[in-house]
Amino acid sequence: MKVKMLCRDPNDYVRETKKDIFKMPRNYDSSLHPLEVPREYSRALNSTKLERVFAKPFLDSLDGHKDGVHALCKHPNQLSVLLSGACDGEIKIWNLADRRCLQTYIAHDGFVRGICMNSSATMFLSCGNDKIIKHWNYEPWTKVKNPDAIQTIVGKTFYTSIDHHFRKPVYATSGERVDVWDINHLEPIKSYSWGVDSHYSVKFSPVEHNILASSAADRSIILYDIRQSVPMRKVVLAMSSNQICWNPLEAMIFTVANEDHNLYTFDMRKLESPLQVHKDHVGAVMSLDYSPTGKEFVSASYDKTIRIFEAKNGHSREVYHTKRMQHVMAIKWSLDNKYIISGSDEMNIRLWKAQAAEKLGLMKPREREQLEYGEKLKDKFKYFPQIKTIKRHRHLPRPVYNAIKENRIIKASKQRKEANRRAHSKPGAVPYVSEKKKAIVDEQE
Repeated sequence: MKVKMLCRDPNDYVRETKKDIFKMPRNYDSSLHPLEVPREYSRALNSTKLERVFAKPFLDSLDGHKDGVHALCKHPNQLSVLLSGACDGEIKIWNLADRRCLQTYIAHDGFVRGICMNSSATMFLSCGNDKIIKHWNYEPWTKVKNPDAIQTIVGKTFYTSIDHHFRKPVYATSGERVDVWDINHLEPIKSYSWGVDSHYSVKFSPVEHNILASSAADRSIILYDIRQSVPMRKVVLAMSSNQICWNPLEAMIFTVANEDHNLYTFDMRKLESPLQVHKDHVGAVMSLDYSPTGKEFVSASYDKTIRIFEAKNGHSREVYHTKRMQHVMAIKWSLDNKYIISGSDEMNIRLWKAQAAEKLGLMKPREREQLEYGEKLKDKFKYFPQIKTIKRHRHLPRPVYNAIKENRIIKASKQRKEANRRAHSKPGAVPYVSEKKKAIVDEQE
């Protein structure tokens, strides 16, 4: 004779303490829950709406500069330390956690064009319009006001940017040519030029440490290997690029901020066409920076907005703006992947959240699980029309909104004109050119 018995483990339903919630047994068989999908859709819709309700990305502004902020530099080891350079030649060291200035340096006559720190964070370097490179001891705790530089190098030409090698005591500057310097020498150890009168930006790769990239005034992007005496490759775009940033995790990938309102992501092994064209800005893109994960980057534009792009997506997922913020000239993404720091023309440094609706501070496990569950549901139903519309909708400043509408009309007109020319020409006379290749003029090796 068979006897069926019920056997229950007390751990499955007995509370450990009186403050615990009661454990409820559930059967997850889908046939027993015919309304599961409609219920999940309603929860996903509510989560999407709540995300837009709680999307308050602006955290704080740091005021203290007397002119526009055009240069920012992150500390390589400390999350809360930031260096900023202004148009009046002043450099400040900030503690972001306390929202206060630690030290001020009267560094240059005129604009501070670039700031960088060495890998050990014992010193930082700056360059400006006064044709001077200065080395400074990193001592924010010192009580000496306006400390002097430990070394001053007077150059023959002006400098537009500076960047330090990630391993060696070597740094690079851009100006009328690209110079590579040893930290202990007063003359450059190597100089590169390729028929260009000036360079706007220079950047070392964080993965392939000896690879260097620069953007030049002849609308070109030039790649260098500091172990060689001549540049490697060069690609010419339709318009000039303001800044370059390398992907921190993918060795060959870099993105440039261009004057034609777009950003272009390239693979250095295949420069004849960009991997992706990132559109949405309506003004020249002045600066950009990758997140530590390499999956996203943030861009700052002359149209007074900040946009966050996914590295493999052509359109931005987020746009930040305020009524008082003017042309955004510098941008950085914090090393903990949580914050964005921007510097703009109206003398302020602003601190933003990387995820606009993210809750800061400690969360209980149940609250964290609920948010993760909501994220999964939003990802599951992200292509449904109502959820897609709510998630994508953003309020924009009126000038930006009108410029986007005007650009849309201009683009439709160009497409219509090209279609008419193709329809009234011989077959093949008006070829189809992809959007990616329209920006490339020439490639040289």
